[in-house]
Formats: sequence, structure tokens, C-alpha cells
Amino acid sequence: MLKTISEAYQFIEEQRKKREKKLSNLSIYICVGTGCTAKGALKVYQEFERILKEENLIDSVKLSKIEEDEGILKKTGCCGRCSNGPLVNILPYGYFYSHVTVNDVRKIIDKTIKQGQPVEELLLIDPKTNERVKTLEETTLYKNQQFYIMEDIGRSECDSIEDYMARGGYLSLIKVLSQMTPDQVVETVKASGLRGRGGGGFPTGLKWEAAKNSKGERKFVVCNGDEGDPGAFMNRTLLERDPHLVLEGMIIAGYTIGAQKAYAYIRAEYPIAIQMFQKAIEDARKLGLLGDNILSTGFSFDVEIKEGAGAFVCGEETALLASIEGKRGMPRPRPPFPAQSGLWGYPTLINNVETYANIPRIIRDGVDKYRKLGVSNSPGTKMFSVTGPVKITGIIEVEFGTTLRKIIYDICGGLTNGEEFKAVQIGGPSGACLSKEFLDMPIDYDTLKSADAMVGSGGIVVITKKTCMVEVARFFLDFTKRESCGKCIPCREGTMQAYSILEKFTQGKATKEDLDNLEFLAKLIKTTSLCGLGKTAPNPILSTLKLFKDEYMAHLNGSCPSGTCTSFRKYTINETLCKGCGLCARSCPQGAITGERGKPYKIDQNKCVKCGLCVEKCKFKAIEIA
Repeated sequence: MLKTISEAYQFIEEQRKKREKKLSNLSIYICVGTGCTAKGALKVYQEFERILKEENLIDSVKLSKIEEDEGILKKTGCCGRCSNGPLVNILPYGYFYSHVTVNDVRKIIDKTIKQGQPVEELLLIDPKTNERVKTLEETTLYKNQQFYIMEDIGRSECDSIEDYMARGGYLSLIKVLSQMTPDQVVETVKASGLRGRGGGGFPTGLKWEAAKNSKGERKFVVCNGDEGDPGAFMNRTLLERDPHLVLEGMIIAGYTIGAQKAYAYIRAEYPIAIQMFQKAIEDARKLGLLGDNILSTGFSFDVEIKEGAGAFVCGEETALLASIEGKRGMPRPRPPFPAQSGLWGYPTLINNVETYANIPRIIRDGVDKYRKLGVSNSPGTKMFSVTGPVKITGIIEVEFGTTLRKIIYDICGGLTNGEEFKAVQIGGPSGACLSKEFLDMPIDYDTLKSADAMVGSGGIVVITKKTCMVEVARFFLDFTKRESCGKCIPCREGTMQAYSILEKFTQGKATKEDLDNLEFLAKLIKTTSLCGLGKTAPNPILSTLKLFKDEYMAHLNGSCPSGTCTSFRKYTINETLCKGCGLCARSCPQGAITGERGKPYKIDQNKCVKCGLCVEKCKFKAIEIA
């Protein structure tokens, strides 16, 4: 256990020297983030472990320089290339392998570990050049990003406090405890211009100042890790790949506002994130960086994990606090704000996972370095999760001010199969859909707001011409109406009614009056709902009505331009091609296809539910879709 500031400095220096030595020798880093684990990364890790022990490779490939208790096999966090997992990085060569299976482990050991040569067929393929590259740093995806809180990708150990400290971890905490007053920390955060990464973009320094100045016998710090947006996984990634970065930010926040206890609210659907963060808490306690009288400074602080049950509304801060208190997760009117009256009525500071992760870097490297990134009103970087039909999906980190075009085409390699871009949904279900006219618009809080959109938590869903924008609005509203807590009428009833109207559009039953009612209802929900969930729930409707109104009009006129909405399809049998085999009739679940064997069959349009099963079964391509 580290008992003093000087001991902590000495320990960090020892770990730094060890890591330098480690990186110059052979190390095998295996990504164990959720994406890679789902594809079998732990089995790959175990196979490496088995063969390395079996062949006693520490001696046979002259790895004796590495201390045996350190080992050459490491677990690293998400590298961002989620669609290419499992991922393996071999240092010092830098060979970065993708789609690694258990059967590939022997090849890697024989060729790379023993001979220092790459296994060509496992190397990453750059989406821009379609050529294999030896290292992650050579890829277009890597070169076009700006790593700040995601530094040391593929070469950091997600489950090691020693590795984190070797990379400069906890230096900021030591500096704060030994050299800075709470007021100085607040001024540093304010000067950085850091804005909350949870979606609202509120200035972090102002929030910290309010919590510090509030009077209370007790104070709390809360980390909002309840990331519930479909297609968003930035917070999960951070908690899995660098849990100590988030933890250090929380401890610094506790010192700054005068808190004694913190809660990390992480949804239970993130078992790996919970496991990693719990280990980080325990390791920090063992080293004396959490608990009573930290480093003999008189500051005591502890952190506890509270697992969320998966309610999207608990991403709203007052609903989250109610959940921690053991109540049903429902928002309450503000003021008072949590900084004034939060957990159990005490002043409480709530920030997002990514917000806390920025704090140690800002304090360690300085405000000037941070403000060189991004734009004046939105300095720094932002993590985004990119999903949809792009060549590379996963996690990226870019400066504020980066355009959507650069993200989609330069970083993610463009769209798959030559598909044509149509829109992006940015900011999750509470965000907006932006058309191709916005591809060159810089992404930052204020610019997006001027386009009636929002950064949100950072989810980007790419949409092609094959997708119906009315269906997109229906899909996201279906999510938010299900996640409504039901406390206020505009959200509870309004989202249900708006969803019913959207369903009429996708089923070909809508009228002009429905179109007028939909827009009126969306604006009403936005202005009268109690919390952020209700106020932003209509955003997909309003943005698609604004930018893709022609698609709504097409649905009123009896067609879906993208062909997505099945209600507008008409299945007919080409009598010339039909052989009368009856296979389509036997497969039809509604009995809509009738006829005599050996003669052309017919489809009863009143019975047909447009399931498409007949098209799959017909061997003669006799069934046509209009």
C-alpha cells in the first residue's frame, strides 16, 4: 500500500521503467472488449496461454529478459475495430491481426513468436486501399483519428493498475492532492472548456463549481454509465479498456467538491465493464488510492458500483438518482438541481463516463494542450460509435469540428457494396436524422444545435437509400415510447399517439390530416414533457419531416420510395413462368395462393400479408414484386 505522496511518485516511476522494458520485448496483446469477446477472444487467449506454457517459450525464444511474473500475454481493451475481432497485437513488431480464431494461434506462434515474421492472411485490410497493412498505425482508420482519451490503443493492459500508472495514471490525482486547492481544480476545468459528454454539453467546470459551493453535511459523486442508446457503446468501451482513467477522474471530482462517496451507475447489460471497473476499484483500494486518508493527505473517498436494470430513462440524472436510492427510476422537476439537492437530498455531482475520463489528461497535460484540439466552443475530442452499412464499424475518437464525410468515408472506409448514402442518425433515439447536405458540416455542440440536431452520447447510425426514413422515425419512436417512465402525460400518451400515426404511414393507411397531426403532436411533446427523454423523443419525427417530407408524401400517395414498407408491395405470379407446382401455395401461411396443379396459381391480394415466403420457395422466379 502506498502511504505517502513520495511513495506514489516512486511507484509510478518504477512502473514506467518496467513498461518501457516490456514494450521493447515480445508481448502479445489480445483485445477482450465486448465485441472481440463475443467472437471468441477469451478462447483465443486461453489457447495462447496453453501453447506458451506447453512449449515453455520463455526460454526457447529468448524471452528471459521479461520477468516471468509479468508474462508476455496481455489483455487489452477495445481497439475500435469491433467488426474485425478478435484482434491480436504483437509487440515490438506491431503486427496487428484481425479475425483471429483458436485455429490461428499455432500459426502465429510458429511464424511470429518464433521467427518474427507476420502471418500475412491475418493482417488488417485497410478499407480505403483494400490492401493488407502490418500495423494498426498504418491504417487509414488510425491515421485520420485524434486519440486523446483513447491513447495507447492495442498496447495498454485493461486489467492492470500498474500498467495504467506506468502510462502516467494517477499522476493527476497526486498533483491535485498535493499541489492544488479545490478552487484551483475548478478553475482548471473551467479554463479547459470541457463540456459534458452525456449529451447536453453543459460546461463541466460550472457544474463542478455549483456542487463545490453547495452546502451539505455529506456530498456525493455519481458516474452516469447508463448508456442505453441503440447503437451507442462509447461508455462501455471506456470502462472496459481504461477503467482507471474514469476512476481517477471521479476521485479528483470527489476531492474538488468535498465528497466522501461515489456511485458508478453502470447498466447490468455491461458485465465486462462492471467486472473491469470493480477490479479497478479493488486494486486502487489495495494501493491506497481509495479509502481512508488517501496518501496521508487527510482526504477519504470510496466508490461503489450500482448496477442499472436497463431503463433508458435512468440516463436522465434525476431518474438515475432515484434508482440509486432504491426507488423507481422516474425524473423529477428541476430546480433544485442535483448539485443543490441530489442523492438523499445532499449535493451531488453527476457526470458522464467520458467526461470523467477527460479530467486526468487535462490536469496532467495542461489546459493549453487540450484547447488546441477541437473548436473554440467545443474543445477537445469526442468518442463516437459508428454503425450501419460502412466498411468499418466500431469506436472512433475525433476532434470536435470533424465532418461527417471524414468520419464515414476517410475513417470508416465508405459504404459497403457500393450503396448510396442517404442520411445519418446522430445522437441516438433522441437525436436527429441529417441528409447528405450536412456531410461537410463540422460536428460540434453548437453547429449541430443550429441544424436542430445534437451530439447526444455519440451514436452515429449510417443510413442508405435502401432505408425508408418514415420507418426510421417509427423505429426510434417505438424505442422511446417503450422506455417512457409514464410519469408525464405528454410523453406517456403523446409518444403512443405519434407512434400510431407513423404505423399508419408505414401500412399505407395515413391521410393528410395524419401528417398535420403528427407534426403538431411532435412539437407538443417536445415543449411540454417533463424530462429530456420526452423533450427529445420527437426529434427523429421532426428531422425527417423537415428533410425527408417527400417520403411522407409518397406514403400518402401509395408508395414507399425505398421499397422498405412491405404494405406497399404487391406480389403477383407471372403466368408464363409459373409451372403450377404448388410449392408457393403450400408455403403460404395465410392460404392466399390458390390454383390447380399444373396450371398457373394466383395470389389473393386481400389475404396476402407480404411476408415474402412464396418468393423464397419459388424455384422458377415466377413471383414478382411491384
